[in-house]
Amino acid sequence: MKPCCLLMLLFAASGVFAKQPNVILVMADDMGWAQTGYYGYPYLKTPNLDDMARNGLRMDRFYAAAPSCTPTRASVLTGRTNDRTGAFRVGQSINKQEKMLSTAFSEAGYATAHFGKWHLNHVGRKGEHPLPADDPHHPGQLGFDYWLSTTSGFDLGEFELSRNGTRELFHGDGSEVIIAEAVKYIGKQVAQEKPVFVVIWYSAPHGPWTATDEDIEPFLSKVDRTSANMLGEIVAIDRSIGHLRQGLEDLGIADNTLVWFTSDNGGTPNTDVLIRESPAGEREIIYPSNCSDDLDPNLTHDEAMSLHGCLRGVDPDSTGHLRGFKKDFYEGGLREPTIVEWPAGIKPRVSNFPSGTVDMFPTLIDIAGLSADSINKVHDGISLAEVFKTEPARRHQPMGFRASDGWMWLDNDWKIVKNTDYKDEDNDKQYELFNVIGDPSEAQNVTDTYPDIAARLYEQYQQWSLSVSRSALGADYPEGKVLPTGRKPDPVVHERRARRFKQWAEEVSASKGSDQE
Repeated sequence: MKPCCLLMLLFAASGVFAKQPNVILVMADDMGWAQTGYYGYPYLKTPNLDDMARNGLRMDRFYAAAPSCTPTRASVLTGRTNDRTGAFRVGQSINKQEKMLSTAFSEAGYATAHFGKWHLNHVGRKGEHPLPADDPHHPGQLGFDYWLSTTSGFDLGEFELSRNGTRELFHGDGSEVIIAEAVKYIGKQVAQEKPVFVVIWYSAPHGPWTATDEDIEPFLSKVDRTSANMLGEIVAIDRSIGHLRQGLEDLGIADNTLVWFTSDNGGTPNTDVLIRESPAGEREIIYPSNCSDDLDPNLTHDEAMSLHGCLRGVDPDSTGHLRGFKKDFYEGGLREPTIVEWPAGIKPRVSNFPSGTVDMFPTLIDIAGLSADSINKVHDGISLAEVFKTEPARRHQPMGFRASDGWMWLDNDWKIVKNTDYKDEDNDKQYELFNVIGDPSEAQNVTDTYPDIAARLYEQYQQWSLSVSRSALGADYPEGKVLPTGRKPDPVVHERRARRFKQWAEEVSASKGSDQE
């Protein structure tokens, strides 16, 4: 008997689900690991997330598949690392040949819906349709029955969303708007006695930040206005989480509804970026910078940028004691604040088991009784159904990460990493080695101290990376290749895609040559 089928039988026998559980996946945008009340983040109170953590499974070592937006979103819906799926960086669309989690739930009899930021098609541009019906990669093309979505960001004030392809104007805080719409949708399905699979992807707290005066007021005496707006967006997220949980209670379905909260990548850096024109007349980016030191603290994000070319870092540090931020392969770029609340199936607990967004699809196959064939046979995640009940001593399958020339390989306590900006001219090694339990801040590169561990992990990473490159070229699809995207030509997107395909093909070709030697 397949392990997933055995787990399903065990869950059913123990009465964990007498009927199919509702499943709601909630994801923040650029929320750092430290940015919750339950982790003691300065100034900020998140009473609803704190209550969720007290009543669910708090996952302290949960990783996004990549340190940026689009790649992680692809991993949630496929159980595969981003490069396998076509969505290898922001602006690249997911391959429609992928087997999708949404499709798996639909085939299992669920009503499926997406709310909020999509970002698996392309990069949205100001003034364009939020997500048109003729976009070949809208949620309805990828397994969702219903969607109220937009390609990119939306915040406080007046903004548009696309309801199944029809643009609509909304007013208010974006996080609260999509939760209210999601609860209405769920209520309609409950009335029809149909289980729901709902994906809610916030646009907050991604910059530029705009929060209400009421939400930023408590922070203005402590931080500059830019950071106060960022903190205010998290306040609104937390309030919307309270509305979601109360809505589920009011509908009488909270007990058998699994709500999985996480974020898509690490938080915003606390270091400034200065963007200016060089003496030669070219755009120059200076990072790190201290350009905000002499600025008026009352300037908003947009004002600091438009007047002074200064992208302010946020205060307090969004990742706490962890090293790195968004776009980094250090812990701060990948580890996410994560909670799974499911009263019927999970007793309150804190877990330090290493896991990530690639594990969500395999886990939900077991929890919701989805078809074992609904996921691509070549996938990177494992089921966490056992972790929902007890704490395993070790993860037996290491976790791989790669995107935009950076990478990381994690085997329980040990990780080997090449950050995209890592350079040590006194050391010709191509990576760093850390024990993230003994050294959670990754302050000591111990490659020279433990060369055998470093060599073993690097060899494992190389084997996995080769597998990923084969997948990226279409080896896992019935056609044996990646089909055209069907999108309108975009020179920048095409150039980046062609460059990566060339790189992956060279890696695969080189491996064939070495096999023949």
